Amino acid sequence: MPTVTRRQFAAATASAIGVYGTPLSRSQAATSPNERPVFATIGLRNQGWAITNKTFKFADFAAFADVDSKVLAANLEKAAGKQTVKPEGYADYRKVLDRKDIDAVMIATPDHWHTKVAVEAMLAGKDVYCEKPLTLTIEEGKLIERTVEKTGRVFQVGTMQRTESGQRFLKAIALIRAGRIGKVQKVTCGIGGMQSSPEIPAVAVPAELDWDFWLGPAAKVPYRALPEIRKGYGGGVPLYSNCHYAFRNWHEYSGGKLTDWGAHHVDIACWALGAEKTGPSQITPLEYELPVEYQDGNPVVHDRYNAATSFRIAVAMPEDVEMIITSAGDNGILFEGTEGRFFVNRGKLTGKPVEDLEANPLPDGAVEAVYGGPVSENHSANFIAAMRSRKQPISDVWSHNRMLEICHLSNIAMRLGRDLRWDPEARRVIDDDQANSFLAREARKGFEIQG
Repeated sequence: MPTVTRRQFAAATASAIGVYGTPLSRSQAATSPNERPVFATIGLRNQGWAITNKTFKFADFAAFADVDSKVLAANLEKAAGKQTVKPEGYADYRKVLDRKDIDAVMIATPDHWHTKVAVEAMLAGKDVYCEKPLTLTIEEGKLIERTVEKTGRVFQVGTMQRTESGQRFLKAIALIRAGRIGKVQKVTCGIGGMQSSPEIPAVAVPAELDWDFWLGPAAKVPYRALPEIRKGYGGGVPLYSNCHYAFRNWHEYSGGKLTDWGAHHVDIACWALGAEKTGPSQITPLEYELPVEYQDGNPVVHDRYNAATSFRIAVAMPEDVEMIITSAGDNGILFEGTEGRFFVNRGKLTGKPVEDLEANPLPDGAVEAVYGGPVSENHSANFIAAMRSRKQPISDVWSHNRMLEICHLSNIAMRLGRDLRWDPEARRVIDDDQANSFLAREARKGFEIQG
């Protein structure tokens, strides 16, 4: 299929849909104020399709990229049913970044690829929507911040709880800002645990998968998988592997539940506490279980999952607030203050302060005040509104990195088996060179970031 231009899209698709009823400016994303922005998605499994699907209403997709040819082909066919012009498919994301007609990319690769693709996309002049967790390391977050500042690109992180989930999390923050539980004393983030695995043997790489490119910046290792197939969300791939979906269970590619669900709930907790520009003073791993033996912070067994399966971590936050991150209990966030408590997750907002809203509702505009204006239709709509205004969106890089530092540090503390004292201004572990050595990771030769 030939490269799709904006004018071909404009002729083939319906009239532009504005997030707030105003067209994109010429300086932002299109050759004409009445044309829709042109997007591409890099990484198509699960969340890659989810964020793309919710964006068809606002943008036209000219290209998809994925290292798995089956995943790529399946999503190209699905996209053909969503818009008149079928996207172009690529095995190499760099061909997407070379295209001058693409205004923004949506990134849903495994976590260890996020920073390389995002930085190179910004340097190529693209705005970026990147799935959470944004980074594999703390230093990667700093690099992304510098690149946003250098390039002036708009960058949305996929922590969609800030926009979606029936505005429950926004209402929770509005309750706190209205003083409905007094001074916050404790926040508990229930994020669930990870599973362990049996020994996973090295096997032949599936014909459709470019395993070397999937590994990318990570060390070159054998592809591992067992025959049992995962069912439900993310299904259709081996239940036990070091690749599709299961990459979350390996520190080589992700950070377990701490950077999976932690990136959602710790984000809301920090936003509620007003800690978007600061961080903890100490991380204490109270209880935890690692599925393999570790030495000097590194797993010594390489044929099974290595991310923590259960944990209870205490985080000392500013204003003497205690944050607990735990694998136990309900998935969600419990806020406790001097005058009450309530619980929130994607499905419910409960507790006496919530019940009291019937007689004593929040002031008009309280939720909008948290959001910084009218709440967008979805997270993608907020991103495109930011592309118009050239202001950063609701899930900005800086606040995301601050909360994600807590998640990364929690993993480092468990891997090393000790408390960590953190300097949120220097963004370094205090008096612990070994812990600081885990703040960055060297890319495999040939997969360094290209600028």
